[in-house]
Amino acid sequence: MKRNPIICVAGTPGCGKTILAKRLARQKKLLYVPLNDILKKENIYEHYDRKIHSYVVNEKKVEKILVSLITAARKLHQGLVIDSHFSHEVPRKYVDLCLVVKCDLKKLKRRLEKRGYSHRKIRENLDAEILDICLMEAKERGHKIKIVQG
Repeated sequence: MKRNPIICVAGTPGCGKTILAKRLARQKKLLYVPLNDILKKENIYEHYDRKIHSYVVNEKKVEKILVSLITAARKLHQGLVIDSHFSHEVPRKYVDLCLVVKCDLKKLKRRLEKRGYSHRKIRENLDAEILDICLMEAKERGHKIKIVQG
């Protein structure tokens, strides 16, 4: 019996992960997992950084939550699409595919401005996109990666 896939959708905030992840989950009949919502609900933050107006997550706890979600889904023979710029933090052995969403910098800047991000937070996210932080981290984890334009 072929198992349902575990797919993580990663990328810089504002690049189009959520649209892609929801569409993919619907098309493949997989469970959509909005990881950021779970992190907020479970309060998996170390602290709030006032300079960038953002919460700083505990990466070890994020990994632990992801592994438990995936383990439970596999027991139920349920596939997942995990949506978050942290989704690539899960160890390779638990994930079948990591989609890294990339975005044109001008488009990304407009989206982040529309969200009301501070100048500093926009700069930080644009730098992350320029430096391919999510892609590099996913590669370091050894994920099977596919790059998608958002």
